[in-house]
Amino acid sequence: MNDAYVEWLVKRKTPGYVFLVKGLLIFLCIFAFFLSAMIPFGFVILLLAIGAAYFIFPMLSVEYEYLVVNDQMSIDKIMGQKRRKRVWEGSLEQVEILAPLDSYLLKDAEKKDMKALDFSSRQPGAKVYGMICQTGGVSTKLLLEPNEKILNHLWQRAPRKVVK
Repeated sequence: MNDAYVEWLVKRKTPGYVFLVKGLLIFLCIFAFFLSAMIPFGFVILLLAIGAAYFIFPMLSVEYEYLVVNDQMSIDKIMGQKRRKRVWEGSLEQVEILAPLDSYLLKDAEKKDMKALDFSSRQPGAKVYGMICQTGGVSTKLLLEPNEKILNHLWQRAPRKVVK
């Protein structure tokens, strides 16, 4: 089998609210610890606070994995480097154009009621590409940060749809 396989991992920039959420969860756990010593059912509140922190903390660290196998592309969201969720999957047949975000070709292909999905790192100065896909009459604009290997692979498969 001569399957072409390319993958790329992009870590999302941590938003400012994440530090506030983490601080609130830590404060909640400490408060619940002291509360557990004062009231009879405080231990249950402590367990709930620790459980909330255990499940919420990993969801605040997000990475995106782009995976291209032949003409199929998928994007997975990895939370806390443990849980993985497939957030988008499609083929090159569905792609209308893949171009840098500031390209006039991408702006020409955009439609008014287009759904936008951001799978980029959200870092300032990052080389973000826009990919417009047509799936069953619904147009979607994906924001990606592919590396050169992914761009070259997609360009070899569909040179008229990829702008470098």
